Amino acid sequence: MSHEWHELTDLTGDRPFAVAKVKLESGITVEGEFDLPPLARLRYEDQVFVSEFVRNHGSIKDMEKAFGISYPTVKNRLNRIVAQLQLVEVESRPAVRDRSDVFDLLERGEITADEAAERLRS
Repeated sequence: MSHEWHELTDLTGDRPFAVAKVKLESGITVEGEFDLPPLARLRYEDQVFVSEFVRNHGSIKDMEKAFGISYPTVKNRLNRIVAQLQLVEVESRPAVRDRSDVFDLLERGEITADEAAERLRS
């Protein structure tokens, strides 16, 4: 399967494309126009690079070893890949050191009761 995906990303290059048909192994087929998720829009080689980066828990040192490239090369490639992705902005939350921090945030109105309950569960 990855061989076909590699061929498809080579064929399409950097041109955008949409998937028009999806067939499940069970035999069900869905037709329409489906946008690809951001990681699937990357060239195959970049997808491999990102996969290895995740496998190495974000260690640039391990990426240097895996690909035989220098630190600046790893950073430049990651920066190029990030520029291609439309990343979702993640709202930073204040660090919670203990349960009392959650109650303090709730008391000051900085978080809702639902957010407090979620933080206490995690």
